Amino acid sequence: VIFSRRKRRPMKLVLLGTGGYYANDVRHTACLMLPEMGVVLDAGSGMFRVAEHLATERLDIFLTHAHLDHVLGLTYLLGVLPEAVQQQTTVHGAAEKLAAIRTHLFAEPLFPVMPAFQMQPLTGEVALAAGGKLTHFPLAHPGGSVGFRLDWPEGSLAYVTDTTAAADAAYVERIRGVNVLVHEAYFADETDGAGEMAEVTGHSCLRDVAQVAAAAEVGLLVLVHVDPQLDPDSDPDLRPAQQIFKNTLLGADRMEIEF
Repeated sequence: VIFSRRKRRPMKLVLLGTGGYYANDVRHTACLMLPEMGVVLDAGSGMFRVAEHLATERLDIFLTHAHLDHVLGLTYLLGVLPEAVQQQTTVHGAAEKLAAIRTHLFAEPLFPVMPAFQMQPLTGEVALAAGGKLTHFPLAHPGGSVGFRLDWPEGSLAYVTDTTAAADAAYVERIRGVNVLVHEAYFADETDGAGEMAEVTGHSCLRDVAQVAAAAEVGLLVLVHVDPQLDPDSDPDLRPAQQIFKNTLLGADRMEIEF
């Protein structure tokens, strides 16, 4: 998929995991990568694919929160990344989330060997390669979560997952005008009580996500973190969302987006 507003060398985003909660036959859980920038967003089960796209001598991995479908891939890095890259890799996240990961995910009875990466509390703006920067903002989700906005002179990207979408949500202003918005849409529609479940679980319905994209005036909306219980041979009907925000597509594992 190519989406560009002007002639320039495009940036590449690779979707390594586009499902939520647990992996199924067609989707691994949350993991995105900008190979040329050495940036990974979330570390779900799609993390094992990072090695296929490794283009830098180090990685910066940014975690939205510490639920297992977003962090379990950190344990894969011991075998996936070369030792030299591990040693130059930093995992960024809220201090309390990193502490929980260190204490529980890497507890010796569960995983006896700690990979060589460093952990860095996420406190403010982070400088990225090629003159870029990453900022984060709070999201409403049980246990707490954050969203990310990444800006370069050539383009911009926002990643919002594990929250309940609403056109008047505070985070809408933080993502305004980005070239690409990658947003969760766990619930395909609001039938059968999905709207209530979205509120309870801190997830989003498809139509509400489209309203967020329209309100924030983004360029492209890419849907991820979809319900793994959906029939893998039958994609969600995007037409209701596209009536609200035309430039909407469903993310898929291994999809590459240039912007």
